[in-house]
Amino acid sequence: MKLLVIGSGGREHALAWRLAQSARIQKVYVAPGNGGTASTELLENVNLTAIDDLIAFAKKEGVAYTIVGPEAPLAAGIVDAFRTAGLKIFGPTQRAAQLESSKDYAKAFMTRHHIRTAAYRSFTDPAQAKAYISEQGAPIVVKADGLAAGKGVVVATSVQEAHQAIDKMLEDGAAGARVVIEEHVSGEEASFMVMADGHEVLVLATSQDHKRLGDHDEGPNTGGMGAYSPAHIITPALHNRIMREIITPTLQGMAKDGIPYTGFLYAGLMIGDGPDASRSITVLEYNCRMGDPETQPIMMRVKSDLTEVFEHAVNGTLDQASITWDRRIALGVVMAAENYPGTPRTGDTITGLPQNTEECVVFHAGTRLDGKTIKTAGGRVVCVTALGDSVKRAQVAAYDVVRQIEFDGRQYRNDIGWRAMSHAEKPV
Repeated sequence: MKLLVIGSGGREHALAWRLAQSARIQKVYVAPGNGGTASTELLENVNLTAIDDLIAFAKKEGVAYTIVGPEAPLAAGIVDAFRTAGLKIFGPTQRAAQLESSKDYAKAFMTRHHIRTAAYRSFTDPAQAKAYISEQGAPIVVKADGLAAGKGVVVATSVQEAHQAIDKMLEDGAAGARVVIEEHVSGEEASFMVMADGHEVLVLATSQDHKRLGDHDEGPNTGGMGAYSPAHIITPALHNRIMREIITPTLQGMAKDGIPYTGFLYAGLMIGDGPDASRSITVLEYNCRMGDPETQPIMMRVKSDLTEVFEHAVNGTLDQASITWDRRIALGVVMAAENYPGTPRTGDTITGLPQNTEECVVFHAGTRLDGKTIKTAGGRVVCVTALGDSVKRAQVAAYDVVRQIEFDGRQYRNDIGWRAMSHAEKPV
């Protein structure tokens, strides 16, 4: 069969790479793809982004089904358009994607359906927003209401920093004309993702992202500088609570609101301290897609034929699907361009890229193929992802490869997985 994956990042490379492992695959098209998907066997880039063009391509090539990677096409209604054209596609509708495309919508939804989230207020007026911040004090969280490629969140440690965030998001019109201001919630973050077909749910492996640019979780927020799977903090008891308190009420709430949810659902969680039976579980955000860079380690651990899983998902028979997971740890380290998460420098030649193995794969994100040379073309350039019998072994394997890869201005964290290693590691 032929499949189509929409997107150009590391998440899309990882999804397409894993799908291409299936004996059923003739070709996985990636639109528009990147330098890695351009040079991976059975993958082919398609230089199309307009929804009408993608529909025409999928019909012409006889694509069995399409998988949407990033948030922007979902918010633009690509799923609605494909379904109207009679094409199978995995992702949420435009209305359902509001869980991610509008922070204000998501917060109101959680409040309405009694799903635990941080206390908040929304503002369109900069002066009122600043007055509220001055009244509340810091630390405090400022979020752009609209899509901001994972960078529309400022965890401000001072009132002045929060006011500067308001200036950027409202007065400069960065990602929409509304901000959400939240109380700061402390604890440990985890990413919990599921697949939904409108009725049934299939839970994916857990993971933990590292949002800050620098070691020890310092520096500005980014789209994510690395991740590992499974997340050490999600015990079986917490897993059950997350399903009961977060995922099930979310999907039931969407159905109750007349918006049945299909596609990936990602809950970014903050787990408080204490015993598993009583520690707080707070939703920081919803994503209507798989996380990036969490997808990369998760795809490394998939042992099943993923084409069959997606087939059930688009046909509404997800209750018949299952995924077998590699018991080892997968850990991914993002290598970013100079000046990321600001405006990144691009066009630098990348050298030292190794041959991928079963234990370590370099997933491309901000890259392009220029003749036979791979060059940087975005903020997060590659995610080096390795398997190991422990977090430490996966970390060592990933960083051995990271140190081989060179491009001017490269930056990466040296401590991906540090939280897991600060706990006593359990054998796999």
